[in-house]
Amino acid sequence: MKKKPKFYNFARDEKSGIRELYIDGDIAEDLWWGDECTPQMFRDELFSGNGDIVLWVNSYGGDVNAASQIYSMLIDYSGNITVKIYGMCASAASVVAMAAGTVLMSPTAMMVIHNPWTFAMGNKSELQKTIEFLDEVKEAIINAYEIKTSLSREKISMLMDDETPMSVQKAIALGFCDGILEDEKRVPKSENKPLIESKQNSTIKSCYARLNLITGGKFPLDK
Repeated sequence: MKKKPKFYNFARDEKSGIRELYIDGDIAEDLWWGDECTPQMFRDELFSGNGDIVLWVNSYGGDVNAASQIYSMLIDYSGNITVKIYGMCASAASVVAMAAGTVLMSPTAMMVIHNPWTFAMGNKSELQKTIEFLDEVKEAIINAYEIKTSLSREKISMLMDDETPMSVQKAIALGFCDGILEDEKRVPKSENKPLIESKQNSTIKSCYARLNLITGGKFPLDK
């Protein structure tokens, strides 16, 4: 039988010393299929070394209690943590992302937040307790979102009620994300602009210089 892959893949950049970790799958308390991210496995890898970490995330979420444990581990970790969302970051996975000092998203990535949900059965009293429990779980999740975004709890609650999907632009606007993952091989247009302007200014100054020679200085260079 083929061995299931682990949820993580730590690697260390030889130049910077930064460790990289990939969460690509469900977040769960225990292993079911062999490729879930569990708190125990995450703890073993996270504290097996030190230094700054880049955490790549592509997950539809999972168990909120497992996500809470991983969130707590990350905020307790001594190194700097950058989360890079390269696919989906939904539900419980978005809670994990909130532990990072910096959250970056691919231009094509998505983040989704919503109210917690569960399965329940029993009499009226038991179902009412489940409702109250879910209300408290929501408050706990809002704590993580509030710390990261500084949005009001009422605003966050409404976003969760609406099961809000966020592109990178919306996530940045709402404070869930700090920036866009950029392709370092491409030169940003903003870096090209000063070069173009410099060439244009050089041409203009050259024209003024020629006009001044012809007219005896009637066209100052600072004009």
